[in-house]
Amino acid sequence: MREFLHVDDLAEAVSFALEHQLDENLYNVGTGTDLTIKELAETIQEIVGHESDIQWDSSKPDGTPRKLMDVSKMNAQGWEAKIDLKEGIRDTYQWFFDKKIVSRTNSY
Repeated sequence: MREFLHVDDLAEAVSFALEHQLDENLYNVGTGTDLTIKELAETIQEIVGHESDIQWDSSKPDGTPRKLMDVSKMNAQGWEAKIDLKEGIRDTYQWFFDKKIVSRTNSY
Protein backbone atom coordinates (compact mmCIF):
# COMPACT_ATOMS: atom_id res chain seq x y z
CA MET A 1 0.00 0.00 0.00
CA ARG A 2 1.25 3.44 -0.90
CA GLU A 3 0.03 7.00 -0.52
CA PHE A 4 0.55 9.54 -3.30
CA LEU A 5 0.40 13.32 -3.03
CA HIS A 6 0.27 15.72 -5.97
CA VAL A 7 3.14 18.20 -5.93
CA ASP A 8 0.69 21.12 -6.22
CA ASP A 9 -0.96 19.97 -2.98
CA LEU A 10 2.44 19.82 -1.29
CA ALA A 11 3.23 23.36 -2.44
CA GLU A 12 -0.16 24.48 -1.16
CA ALA A 13 0.50 22.83 2.22
CA VAL A 14 3.85 24.60 2.59
CA SER A 15 2.25 27.93 1.67
CA PHE A 16 -0.59 27.25 4.12
CA ALA A 17 1.87 26.49 6.91
CA LEU A 18 3.83 29.68 6.28
CA GLU A 19 0.75 31.90 5.99
CA HIS A 20 -0.84 30.49 9.14
CA GLN A 21 2.37 30.36 11.20
CA LEU A 22 1.53 26.93 12.59
CA ASP A 23 2.43 26.33 16.25
CA GLU A 24 4.63 23.27 15.74
CA ASN A 25 7.45 22.50 13.32
CA LEU A 26 6.52 18.97 12.25
CA TYR A 27 3.38 18.09 10.30
CA ASN A 28 2.70 15.14 8.02
CA VAL A 29 1.43 16.27 4.64
CA GLY A 30 -0.49 13.73 2.59
CA THR A 31 -3.88 12.59 1.46
CA GLY A 32 -4.55 10.16 4.29
CA THR A 33 -5.59 7.48 1.78
CA ASP A 34 -3.57 4.74 0.19
CA LEU A 35 -3.91 2.10 -2.51
CA THR A 36 -2.12 -0.99 -3.68
CA ILE A 37 0.53 -0.83 -6.38
CA LYS A 38 -1.80 -3.01 -8.45
CA GLU A 39 -4.57 -0.41 -8.11
CA LEU A 40 -2.10 2.31 -9.09
CA ALA A 41 -0.96 0.37 -12.17
CA GLU A 42 -4.56 -0.30 -13.21
CA THR A 43 -5.47 3.36 -12.72
CA ILE A 44 -2.58 4.48 -14.91
CA GLN A 45 -3.45 1.80 -17.45
CA GLU A 46 -7.05 3.05 -17.59
CA ILE A 47 -6.05 6.70 -17.99
CA VAL A 48 -3.47 6.13 -20.73
CA GLY A 49 -5.61 3.59 -22.58
CA HIS A 50 -3.18 0.70 -22.22
CA GLU A 51 -5.00 -2.58 -22.87
CA SER A 52 -2.32 -5.27 -22.50
CA ASP A 53 -1.84 -7.39 -19.43
CA ILE A 54 0.26 -5.97 -16.61
CA GLN A 55 3.25 -8.18 -15.93
CA TRP A 56 4.21 -8.68 -12.27
CA ASP A 57 7.59 -9.89 -11.05
CA SER A 58 6.83 -11.57 -7.73
CA SER A 59 10.49 -12.51 -7.25
CA LYS A 60 11.24 -8.92 -6.16
CA PRO A 61 10.83 -7.84 -2.53
CA ASP A 62 7.66 -5.97 -1.62
CA GLY A 63 9.26 -3.45 0.73
CA THR A 64 7.35 -1.96 3.62
CA PRO A 65 3.78 -3.26 3.42
CA ARG A 66 2.13 0.10 4.05
CA LYS A 67 3.24 3.72 3.84
CA LEU A 68 0.35 5.92 4.95
CA MET A 69 0.72 9.30 6.61
CA ASP A 70 -1.28 10.29 9.66
CA VAL A 71 -2.43 13.68 8.38
CA SER A 72 -4.89 14.41 11.20
CA LYS A 73 -2.65 17.07 12.78
CA MET A 74 -2.40 19.06 9.52
CA ASN A 75 -6.08 18.55 8.74
CA ALA A 76 -6.95 19.89 12.20
CA GLN A 77 -5.16 23.10 11.23
CA GLY A 78 -7.54 23.47 8.27
CA TRP A 79 -5.50 22.09 5.38
CA GLU A 80 -6.46 19.07 3.25
CA ALA A 81 -5.16 17.70 -0.04
CA LYS A 82 -7.46 18.66 -2.92
CA ILE A 83 -6.16 16.78 -5.96
CA ASP A 84 -7.13 13.11 -6.05
CA LEU A 85 -4.90 10.53 -7.67
CA LYS A 86 -6.88 10.03 -10.88
CA GLU A 87 -7.14 13.77 -11.46
CA GLY A 88 -3.41 14.20 -10.85
CA ILE A 89 -2.46 11.38 -13.21
CA ARG A 90 -4.85 12.67 -15.91
CA ASP A 91 -3.48 16.22 -15.60
CA THR A 92 0.13 15.05 -15.69
CA TYR A 93 -0.52 12.80 -18.67
CA GLN A 94 -2.18 15.69 -20.52
CA TRP A 95 0.75 17.96 -19.60
CA PHE A 96 3.12 15.59 -21.38
CA PHE A 97 1.02 15.84 -24.55
CA ASP A 98 0.72 19.61 -24.30
CA LYS A 99 4.51 19.87 -24.02
CA LYS A 100 4.87 17.40 -26.92
CA ILE A 101 6.99 15.14 -24.75
CA VAL A 102 4.90 12.05 -25.56
CA SER A 103 3.12 11.12 -28.73
CA ARG A 104 -0.33 9.53 -28.40
CA THR A 105 0.67 7.23 -31.25
CA ASN A 106 3.18 5.34 -29.09
CA SER A 107 2.50 1.62 -29.14
CA TYR A 108 2.77 -0.53 -26.04
